[in-house]
Amino acid sequence: MDILSPIKDHHSERRLFMGRVILASSAGFLLLAVVIARLVQLQVFDYEFFAAQSQGNRFRIEPVPPIRGLVFDRKGRVLAENLPAYQLELIPEQVDDLDDTLQRLAALALIDAEDIARLKDLSESGPRFKPVTLKLRLSEEEIANFAIQRPRFPGVDFQPRLIRHYPYGEAVAHAVGYVGALSKNDLTRLDASQYAGTAHTGKTGVESRFELNLHGDVGYHNVVTNALGRQIPAESPEMLDSLPSDVTPVPGDNVYLTIDLDLQQVATRALEGRRGAVVAIDPWSGDILALVSAPTFDPNLFAVGMTQSEYGELQNNLNRPLFNRAIRGEYPPGSTIKPMLSIAALETGATNLTRKTMCRGYFTLPNSTHRYRDWKPEGHGEVDLHEAISQSCDVYFYEISVDVGIDNMHDYLDRFGLGHVTGVDIGGENSGLLPSREWKRNYFREPADQRWFHGETVIASIGQGYMLATPLQLASAVAAVATRGSRFKPHLVAATENTLTGKRELINPQRVDEIVLSDDRHWDSVIDAMHEVMHGLRGTARAASLNAEYEMAGKSGTAQVFSVAQEDEYDEDQIEEKLRDHALFVAFAPLDAPRIAVAVIVENGSSGSRVAAPIARQVMDQYLGYGADASQ
Repeated sequence: MDILSPIKDHHSERRLFMGRVILASSAGFLLLAVVIARLVQLQVFDYEFFAAQSQGNRFRIEPVPPIRGLVFDRKGRVLAENLPAYQLELIPEQVDDLDDTLQRLAALALIDAEDIARLKDLSESGPRFKPVTLKLRLSEEEIANFAIQRPRFPGVDFQPRLIRHYPYGEAVAHAVGYVGALSKNDLTRLDASQYAGTAHTGKTGVESRFELNLHGDVGYHNVVTNALGRQIPAESPEMLDSLPSDVTPVPGDNVYLTIDLDLQQVATRALEGRRGAVVAIDPWSGDILALVSAPTFDPNLFAVGMTQSEYGELQNNLNRPLFNRAIRGEYPPGSTIKPMLSIAALETGATNLTRKTMCRGYFTLPNSTHRYRDWKPEGHGEVDLHEAISQSCDVYFYEISVDVGIDNMHDYLDRFGLGHVTGVDIGGENSGLLPSREWKRNYFREPADQRWFHGETVIASIGQGYMLATPLQLASAVAAVATRGSRFKPHLVAATENTLTGKRELINPQRVDEIVLSDDRHWDSVIDAMHEVMHGLRGTARAASLNAEYEMAGKSGTAQVFSVAQEDEYDEDQIEEKLRDHALFVAFAPLDAPRIAVAVIVENGSSGSRVAAPIARQVMDQYLGYGADASQ
């Protein structure tokens, strides 16, 4: 009979239990040791790191945008300033029904209905506790209307801000430029960290080109926040003391321009109702005294914000008010290049002071029946170089152009700055076009189109054909004639000024390649003929100099917009306005000691001497102290 095994082995169970207890206890002590070690690590060794992290969660750095620098004219008059204004803001988390709120604000005409979708997207795209700007500038009437309705709009209020303002608006729009809302493209070319808290940046003109000077350096303000990132008041003086130091923003530099406001306004009024441009330069420094493009626009519209329809209307205007004709407009220069071409002809021996041409009202190339017509159908009779300039005889220049040749013509006109940018210190300048054989070979693809024809040289001699120039280039070119070859780069900015120290940094005139002639008497011959244009008995612009108290030199020009057939006559009264010739004029004064050089273009103005020359006279009168509203 087998011996029965015991039901329980108490000894084995006790030993197993004790083993488990020891194992569990060891694991518990090990885990406790790890926890204690981690606490020591966090609270002793990593204390400073996590204390800093805690402070970062406790405080938030808010950017403080700098005050934008001011823009002044050459006499210290403010052209761009900052004015206090109230803007309408909305805090999304405090608005129960965003759609309803925006609709009711539109009904009160506080925002535009077409902006509702954009403002809604803007409100929903960022932190709900961050204010969203609904309108940049409120009028006093709008503030009063909203103040009455404020209880109906929780989360909406108006706040004081600084807004860019242009006191002289349209008169300086194309020179000073304007500021507009920051875009993604702007932030790719700018230092984004410097634009934290800034809503605007320069878009055109001096405002854009000198943005880094005008903007200044951003500052920072530290505030106490809760766990959700919302600002809360400091609970104690100790908390205030623990706030990191604020960084004071550095205001932008002031910018002083070479522009004369009085001259700018006179030129603007002279072009009123027309399309065109006026550029006036100091020949001995390159200072741009006036830069006007017409029609113009009010830059304040961009500073306070426009609706999409308002901007579309401005952009789609057929008269192109946003287009800066003074530096971007490219026009056939017409007869305004004749003084410069005369220099080329004298220097190359293609003509001299005694050579005469019989002008019968047209010119033909050898072995050709095509007639290149003079502006005067009956012709000028026998003329020399002096008379050809003063009476603007096309036939004389047709004839000598064959001897000068297109490449010599290109090389000499290039010395006067035509065909390439002047380097003016605002952006967007166009280069114009100065044709040559090489240019045509590179421009056209087909071999048959690459050949240069004699007829193209003929029409280039009166500033037609492929040739194009900007008003700024023409002003710079006639300034080089006035100084007898001394040339300076045109510029709009004269100095920058540190707003904190008052220290100014002057921008010195920059010389460019001088035009050196083999015989300086060639300058005298051409300038005497330009003087005859204004004061001679048969000068084409003599009417513009009547009763002048100073002597001046000038040259009129007319540029065809479309070609007239050989058998047809140009009849201004029978031609649609947009197809009429452009009117051009260049001049400088006083004759013996030039202080101002001017270029004027009036699109479709028909006659340079009749339409553009009187505008140049008004500008010169004003600057020299003879204008109706000239100020000393």
